Amino acid sequence: MGSEGFFPSSNIERRLEGKVALITGAAQGIGKAIAIMYCEHGAKVVIADIQDDKGYSVCKKIGLDISSFIHCDVSIEDDIKNAVDHTVEKFGKLDIMFNNAAIEGSPCPRIEDSEISHFQKVLATNVTGVFLGIKHAARVMIPQKQGCILMSGSVSSIIGGFGLHAYTASKSAIIGLMRNTAAELGQFGIRVNCISSFLIASSLATDFFTKKGVNGVEDWACQLSTLKGAVLTGEDFARAAVFFGSDDSKFVTGHNFMIDGGVTTTNVAFDLFNYN
Repeated sequence: MGSEGFFPSSNIERRLEGKVALITGAAQGIGKAIAIMYCEHGAKVVIADIQDDKGYSVCKKIGLDISSFIHCDVSIEDDIKNAVDHTVEKFGKLDIMFNNAAIEGSPCPRIEDSEISHFQKVLATNVTGVFLGIKHAARVMIPQKQGCILMSGSVSSIIGGFGLHAYTASKSAIIGLMRNTAAELGQFGIRVNCISSFLIASSLATDFFTKKGVNGVEDWACQLSTLKGAVLTGEDFARAAVFFGSDDSKFVTGHNFMIDGGVTTTNVAFDLFNYN
């Protein structure tokens, strides 16, 4: 199926026309939503993931003329290097590197019961994977004198109690990495930003909150957020990703953009404004 078959309506403004993006962890969930919306806006994408069947399936759905899949474990440097090189060889350049791949880790909330092996595994994917993605994206973007590097963050990098220790530590670490690399790479015209969201009923969340399911996760998130009447989805995250990947954000770098319904900026425990 070509791109015309998947995107029959081209009435939207194609804000990523001509751009090439590499997205890690895009075989499902938020990464998949980003890949689809990027192509809808005119980009070509490479999906890098360890889930081969799902990754190929997304490419077939999008269109094999505008997408490609490569097996990639982001914690392995050669895999990241190969993914970047594959993108350049396939589509001629790399404009957007989206470091999205992440894992939650072992469902163990108590620090005294945590296993160091689980902690290290989460950091290997969520922090080292982002570091390697930035490193190898910069390798090809610096000579281009332009580029956009993005990463998926979390409200847990801002406020405690919204994630397990390893996950929270990893999402906090990449904020510092984002700011440091934004400071370095700006001289080459490369923007580095993070998009952080509250709970989305992605496969990562629903796998972790097994008893809640998709509707349960969404209901719980709505109860906790200040903003009522809206449900946060992967498509909402993808819309932000389009903005940060496009020239609309050409003067934005070093920024941690929150999509959280007010969770990190308001105190819902204090009942001052309750009209009920």
